[in-house]
Amino acid sequence: MGNVQDFLQTILVFAPPTILAITLHEAAHGYVARMFGDTTAYMMGRVTLNPVKHIDVMGTIVIPLVLLVATGGRFLFGWAKPVPVNFNNLRNPKADMFWVAAAGPASNVVQALIWGLVAKLLSGTSNAAAGYWYEVAGAGIAANIVLAVLNLLPILPLDGGRVLASLLPAKASYAYQGTERYGMVILILLIVTGVLGTIMGPLVAVGLNSIYFLFGLH
Repeated sequence: MGNVQDFLQTILVFAPPTILAITLHEAAHGYVARMFGDTTAYMMGRVTLNPVKHIDVMGTIVIPLVLLVATGGRFLFGWAKPVPVNFNNLRNPKADMFWVAAAGPASNVVQALIWGLVAKLLSGTSNAAAGYWYEVAGAGIAANIVLAVLNLLPILPLDGGRVLASLLPAKASYAYQGTERYGMVILILLIVTGVLGTIMGPLVAVGLNSIYFLFGLH
């Protein structure tokens, strides 16, 4: 019974900030794409804060829940429905790709900072409601840092891959974008072999420590 209660408590703490992190991440891509000339996501109703529009049943719900149960929250991985962006519609496709791709992780960094501020404001309070939201804030910091780090890895179709493609010279960028068809296979291999955790662990730790240091949290 205790394990069930612990699991439900974990869901109640992690679900709100994680869903918000995913929703704002995807909406940010569509919003910035619209700013630079591509209205594809806007026309499809994806520039919205409605999480239902961005949730992928397997990637956003089933797989994270399975991993939460299997690892006790030590490792989480998932995805949302990718926001449709037609880079050819951007006014300067190669250069503007950088801003569209970077918008998602940037939104997560901003959210981590906001949750850090919330945690600071709630620290030292003793009532149950404040205690719950303090835990939610901690989960929000963690979820957003993990999402930002994961998505900035230079592997297509992750955002970091798009950012790198926008920065490479044209010929090298074209060749690099050809690796996108292998991207999910590469990610799965990195997960299965534990390499992804080895890469992300120190980077996530730096991000978390930076937020906690900035706001004087413990």
